[in-house]
Amino acid sequence: MSQTRIPLTLAGVEKLKAELHRLKSVERPSVIAAIAEARSHGDLSENAEYDAAKERQGFVEGRISRLEANLSLAQVVDPTSIDADGRIVFGATVDLEEMTSGNAVCYQIVGDDEADIKDGKISIESPIARALIGKSVGDVAEVHAPAGVREYEVLAVRYI
Repeated sequence: MSQTRIPLTLAGVEKLKAELHRLKSVERPSVIAAIAEARSHGDLSENAEYDAAKERQGFVEGRISRLEANLSLAQVVDPTSIDADGRIVFGATVDLEEMTSGNAVCYQIVGDDEADIKDGKISIESPIARALIGKSVGDVAEVHAPAGVREYEVLAVRYI
């Protein structure tokens, strides 16, 4: 059984590699030191510091495993090398106008692990990205969101 490839942009791969390096070189040793320190305080059955450190260790090790797995399955997409004839595809940066309010927004469609709405990066799995895929400048996308249906006009599509 082959595993599904995970689309990531070049920038997303670098971000995940940096996080993985930080977890392995900073967080993991810090957690190990915290566990050793808590153990030195004696009875572990009532040691909140030990419990917290073990919980943190579980989180760090789980995140390391997930990052390693995702990086091994990564299908790296370089948005600058995309030739999609102006259509919105994974990695594209799009300028949109929300039809009701007239508000302009700009998003890049990226993988789940690199999505960051504050940075204008939305997951390929999000309702808005799903509605935008395949659209071109001038098209209107209907987005079915929890707050109701919103319409966005595509103003520009860039591969940067």
